[in-house]
Amino acid sequence: MFKKALSYDDVLLRPRYSEIVTRSEVNLGVKLAEKVHLALPVFAAPMDTVMSPSMAAAVFQAGGVGILHRYCTIEEQVEMLETSFLLMPLQARPKTIVFGAVGITGNYFERASALIDAGARGICVDVAHGHHINVIEAVKKLKSKFPDVHVMAGNVATQEGYEALADAGADSVRVGVGGGSICSTRIQTGHGVPTFQSILECSRSDRDAAIIADGGIKSSGDIVKALAVGADAVMVGRMLAGTNEAPGEVIHNTAGFAQKVYRGMASPEAQQEWRGKYSSNEGVSRTVPLKGAAAGILFEMDKGIRSGLSYSGVRSIIELQARACFVVQTSAGRVESSTHIDL
Repeated sequence: MFKKALSYDDVLLRPRYSEIVTRSEVNLGVKLAEKVHLALPVFAAPMDTVMSPSMAAAVFQAGGVGILHRYCTIEEQVEMLETSFLLMPLQARPKTIVFGAVGITGNYFERASALIDAGARGICVDVAHGHHINVIEAVKKLKSKFPDVHVMAGNVATQEGYEALADAGADSVRVGVGGGSICSTRIQTGHGVPTFQSILECSRSDRDAAIIADGGIKSSGDIVKALAVGADAVMVGRMLAGTNEAPGEVIHNTAGFAQKVYRGMASPEAQQEWRGKYSSNEGVSRTVPLKGAAAGILFEMDKGIRSGLSYSGVRSIIELQARACFVVQTSAGRVESSTHIDL
C-alpha cells in the first residue's frame, strides 16, 4: 500500500484577512501541563552539540525550555542542571523550567530520580524509535513514581505510536522520525515519515498528550506550519547549533570562517565519544557557521512565528489551528517560495 506524505516544503498556509496591527497582539503562550507553561513554544533538543547550562538559561529566558542531554554521567548531568539555575535571574529561580533527558536501559531510573531531586521540571525519555515496548514500560514506571512530573517521550512517526505513548502516561510526545538535518535514519533503515505528515496524522487522535514537532524544521516558517497542522510546540537543534551557548570549541576552516561541530547523537562520532563504541550509524557530524548569541536567534524565531500568525489573522496558536488553510505547492512553487535572485 502506498500513501502520499507531505513535508514542510510541500505546503504553504493561505494568507487570511487580518486585523492585527502589531505582532505584540499575538500570544504564543502554550500550557503543556499544569506546571509547564511556555511563552515561546520551543524546546531545545537534548544533543551534546546543542545543550549546555548557558543554552538552557537562554532558551528559558526567551520563553522556551531546554532539555539537558544524557550523554554523560548522572553527576555531570545534575551539575549541568544546577549550573543552569545559577545563570538565570535570581527572581526566576523558583519558576525555572529545565528538563533532563534519560534513556530506557541501565540506570535511566536513577538518572531521572537524581534530576528531579535537583529541580528538573520534566523528564524526556529520549529514544530514536519511541514506538517500542521498552519506551512504553519506562514511561509507565516514571509516571507511576513521579505522577506530578512532566514526562515527554518519543520519537514516533505514526498516530499508533503517539497513542501508545499517550496511553502509557506520557504528557507530551515527540513526533518525527528521520527528519533531522544530521539524521540518516531514513537512509540507513528505509523507515520514516515526513514530519509534517506525522504531525497531521497524530493531531487527528482523540488523545490529549501534547504534540512536540521534532525534525525537519529549518525556519520560523516551518515552525508556523508545524503549529498550524497540530503541534503544541516544536523541538529545534540545528537552528541553535553554532551559537555561543552551544557546546564545543570554535574552529576555523581553511578560509578562516569560524565554525562549531553539530552532530547527530546516533552518529558514529557521538557514540564513540560517549560510550566508546557505536552500534548503529544513523547520523552524521558536520560543522556549522558560528552564529553569535542564542538570544538573537530566539528573538528572530519569536518574531517570525508572530508574523506567521498575523498572516493568518489570528492571535493565538489555538486560533491558528482552527483557521489554518493549507495549499500544496509544486516543485516550481518551492523554488518561487525561496529566495531565488541568483537563479
